[in-house]
Amino acid sequence: MRHEPRQDSRGILDPGRLLRTVRFRRRLAAPALRPYVEHYWLVDWALTEPHRQRVVPHPAVNVVFQAQAGGPETGEVAGVGLELFTVTLHGTGRVSGIQFRPGGFRPFWRRPVRELTGRRRPLTQVGLPVEGEHCAGPDDERCRRLDALLTAWAPAPDPLAAEATALVEEIRADRRILRVDDFARRHGVSTRRLQRLFLDHVGVGPKWVIRRYRLQEAIEQAAAGPLDWARVAADLGYADQAHLVREFSAVTGVSPAAYARSLAASRGG
Repeated sequence: MRHEPRQDSRGILDPGRLLRTVRFRRRLAAPALRPYVEHYWLVDWALTEPHRQRVVPHPAVNVVFQAQAGGPETGEVAGVGLELFTVTLHGTGRVSGIQFRPGGFRPFWRRPVRELTGRRRPLTQVGLPVEGEHCAGPDDERCRRLDALLTAWAPAPDPLAAEATALVEEIRADRRILRVDDFARRHGVSTRRLQRLFLDHVGVGPKWVIRRYRLQEAIEQAAAGPLDWARVAADLGYADQAHLVREFSAVTGVSPAAYARSLAASRGG
């Protein structure tokens, strides 16, 4: 189990601009909650002009509390997003978010996670009680409130959820995993069982998870500088460079080369 939140920018388009514009940081949950929670993510902003941020979603459920200046705090649960997520921030505001590990939300909700996929629902509609505010105060206080909230939700032991979490972590870490049938054979299970496990506990199928993590890696590599996209495509298991370009463009709305150029312009390079 990690003792520090991950530092990568996977999924965040133009992460440098985001970090120059808002205060964004990740914090770990209390140790007892870490089998379920990837990290908390905190965002504060005070903007003189709107900021439009795009994110390629992870195969993860998020619980998000947001408070705009002068308005009430709102809370919602966001299932795994199938499409590019775009948000425009303006004025002043705060967000306190919980990114669950893939499979980690099921022990709290106790329902098939696929019911939330592609949807955002107010917490008041999903049967999870919420008291107090979660965006006010310093970081430590915000995290303690999130710890208390999740502890009160009392996650139920779920060996299948733990199995799903471990399998998704393996896919994220091992770029050699490219085919669902090969992955199923590696673990001595049928592809059908793997599909059911992922849909019920992660919210999307294993093929989607494999393709999403490989694409996020390509996006992160693009942020590092000029690349040989044919080599990147081969390393990440795409049939060829054209396949990578099509999938990258379909999800982000721009080609890999155009995205790299936009990052260079953003950096003033």
